[in-house]
Amino acid sequence: MFEAEALGLSAMYETGTIRVPKPFKVGPLRNSGSYIIMEFIEFGASQSNQSVLGRKLAEMHKAGKSEKGFGFPVDNTIGSTPQINTWCSDWIQFYGEHRLGYQLKLAQDQYGDSTIYQKGQRLIENMAPLFENIVIEPCLLHGDLWSGNISSDKNGEPVILDPACYYGHNEAEFGMSWCAGFGGSFYSSYFEVMPKQPGFEKRKDIYMLYHYLNHYNLFGSGYRSSAMSIIDDYLRMLKV
Repeated sequence: MFEAEALGLSAMYETGTIRVPKPFKVGPLRNSGSYIIMEFIEFGASQSNQSVLGRKLAEMHKAGKSEKGFGFPVDNTIGSTPQINTWCSDWIQFYGEHRLGYQLKLAQDQYGDSTIYQKGQRLIENMAPLFENIVIEPCLLHGDLWSGNISSDKNGEPVILDPACYYGHNEAEFGMSWCAGFGGSFYSSYFEVMPKQPGFEKRKDIYMLYHYLNHYNLFGSGYRSSAMSIIDDYLRMLKV
């Protein structure tokens, strides 16, 4: 488990952009489990500056690129759910198969939820128009960026931790924005470095869907309606 986290922390650290704890060593514990040793960062008393956070995150996305395509050298986890990172040259295929498709199959297997599975598959098969006329590069993503994984050091510089890293479309980083508290200054600073692309607003919910599905699979039916609502809205929008 910690091997994948250490690889993600190292990849982010090596961009020289936003601050992350540098990992030093991982290994197995004597009886069971494993450990990770990483840099100690003294957190400050205040929340990170939203404008600086947005700029630093965009700098990481701009600096961290992969020539192998979309994915990551190893699979990891999103919460406790396995996250499959097999390399793929096509983002729509990667996101459909290894993100939405994987979560939909979990929901079907775990809850027998054939409705969300079938409608979700229909969305996957027809979502390509959402990505027309844009450039999608494989950017290094934190992958699980919510308020609990964002802090600041004693100097007020943003710190991000506990990643679920992979190389993907930079907009996918905002999939947890519903519990991250990103404000206007965050997005303004981010888009100064990584310009907003056409259709951004139409794609926001497709990236939230992955995390709502994951919360449904992890925590139960309280998140089903949010995921189902997003799927139904897209099916209407795409007229399929």
